[in-house]
Amino acid sequence: MSIEQTLTSQERLAELDLTQLQQLVGLVEYDEKKDPFPVTGWDAVEWVVGNATQAAHFYQSAFGMELVAYSGPETGNRDHQAYVLRSGAIRFVFKGAVDPGSALADAHREHGDGVIDIALEVPDVDRCITHARAQGATVVEEPHDVSDEHGTVRRAAIATYGRTRHTLVDRSRYDGPYLPGYVSRRSSYVKRAGAPRRIFQALDHVVGNVEIGMMDTWVDFYNRVMGFTNMAEFIGDDIATEYSALMSKVVANGNHRVKFPLNEPAVAKKKSQIDEFLEFYQGPGAQHLALATNDIIASVDALRAEGVEFLATPDSYYEDPELRARIGEVRVPVGELQRRGILVDRDEDGYLLQIFTKPIGDRPTVFFELIERHGSLGFGKGNFQALFEAIEREQAKRGNF
Repeated sequence: MSIEQTLTSQERLAELDLTQLQQLVGLVEYDEKKDPFPVTGWDAVEWVVGNATQAAHFYQSAFGMELVAYSGPETGNRDHQAYVLRSGAIRFVFKGAVDPGSALADAHREHGDGVIDIALEVPDVDRCITHARAQGATVVEEPHDVSDEHGTVRRAAIATYGRTRHTLVDRSRYDGPYLPGYVSRRSSYVKRAGAPRRIFQALDHVVGNVEIGMMDTWVDFYNRVMGFTNMAEFIGDDIATEYSALMSKVVANGNHRVKFPLNEPAVAKKKSQIDEFLEFYQGPGAQHLALATNDIIASVDALRAEGVEFLATPDSYYEDPELRARIGEVRVPVGELQRRGILVDRDEDGYLLQIFTKPIGDRPTVFFELIERHGSLGFGKGNFQALFEAIEREQAKRGNF
């Protein structure tokens, strides 16, 4: 099956074509029929937050997302409020407890704002669950249909690291705003004059942090249960500074639309960013989400204009002659990258531009990456030391290093 035949509903709605997606997230051709657990792509990232009403406003005003659907007491949902926001092919759902006894309130007390569900669009929910169960996965939601006047959605869910789960969604028979139980919702928020139509177009990858010694266990889970393949591995000096270290492996589904780097801490002189995350999140979880853009300069400028803060990169990074020699020519003058703190890396397939925000909540846990790919299928290996040193400087300011 060609890439064009496997566009997700969100990608079609965002009017993204094959060429755009190949640049944005590095799509590749693959034969879905040979995949025991075929995944079309991302469906939604569901968050638990302390105040969904305010989070929905923040992601509209700061991140340029569009409110498209809602569920809450007014729709018969007495447990929580949920706001569905979209940017390009990305769909975020922010949930906040209304009932003090809600399981969402318990999750938020333990973890703070964070991702609880990385939902995936699949062509056959039952086929995926049958395979996952045979491979020992914990099925937390059996396959079932949910319907309303817009059609029927087939759903199921499996457990992964920590509280995180993957809901599997087949919405091929559905044309509603999100799911049954949700209604279309638009916001009265008006973007500032000159604001871009959208700041980012697609989700590139989601990074999971797990406990020491558990990375290979979860790599095996994605290999065995979900049919993902190993895409990259970073160990030892690849991913260490003078003071802290971690290990990382990347798994991806067949078409490379869905990519999960998995990190675990490594023994070092001081506390790593993974240690800090595990401490403040109180366990494993999604550490950062990489948002794909076709113009990282405009994206960074738009986010900064709305008050989003990024990690600082020292001038010495850009003045390093080895960096200049390694990266060669890129579409943006290095001086423009330096002015914004954007990192650049090149591999045998091309190059990429990337930058990382500071944590976006009260706890030093979840943050975002912006990434612009030009052929590179990597994750910025050449930037790891500069990035982790920047994170260490922020950890030291927080007293967590």
